[in-house]
Amino acid sequence: MANQANNRPQNIHNWVASELGSRIVGGFYAPGEYIPNENAICEELEVSRTSLREAFKVLTAKGLIESRPKLGTRIRERRHWNMFDPVILDWFSQSKPSPEFYTSLYEIREVFEPAAAELAAKKRTPEQLEVIAAAYAKMEAAELGSDEVYTSDIDFHMAILDATNNEFMVSLGVSIQSALLEIFRLSSTIQDDFIQSLPGHKAIYTAIAAGDSEGAKAEMNKLLSTSQDTVHKNIERK
Repeated sequence: MANQANNRPQNIHNWVASELGSRIVGGFYAPGEYIPNENAICEELEVSRTSLREAFKVLTAKGLIESRPKLGTRIRERRHWNMFDPVILDWFSQSKPSPEFYTSLYEIREVFEPAAAELAAKKRTPEQLEVIAAAYAKMEAAELGSDEVYTSDIDFHMAILDATNNEFMVSLGVSIQSALLEIFRLSSTIQDDFIQSLPGHKAIYTAIAAGDSEGAKAEMNKLLSTSQDTVHKNIERK
């Protein structure tokens, strides 16, 4: 990872935090381990001690590390990590997460997305319904194999969260958006899987448009169950 000076941004300590954060979530440094001393990392990454210490502050704020007097800097147990931090989720997405990571993400989606669909059916405005409809139309029109397949998918789900008119729901969706993008990318890898998901998305939209809160909730539950099976199937194929 040394000799990358030409690829570094001007904010060196954030670059260092990203390098080390990716190693931590990727398992290069395991929870409970002490990472190499400051001199070793500075030499490897060709950065100053000041930049490294600023990077440590970033990682500490995210719950990834802790400094222990006379012992060094230790990786904290995963339960202390701020898993709703978009940057941490982005590092996970770049590090080829384990199937267990996706299972955990689907479990939290199953907690809030059906509830979001239910709320959207009750509280959406006509303008918000138009946004959901437009996102679904983009899904139908997306060229198979293109990025629009999964970007339109995430736009659809984010539009539903926005239509809840609940700032906590919206914030939660924004927080995990980078991880959701990776899920949608995986679930759309096989063209037939994406095509088969369209009726489920349309059923959710139709229920929200009709103000059918229970129907919207049930259809979202169905979609998440099918999508989870698809993602795990595609992981196994890799």
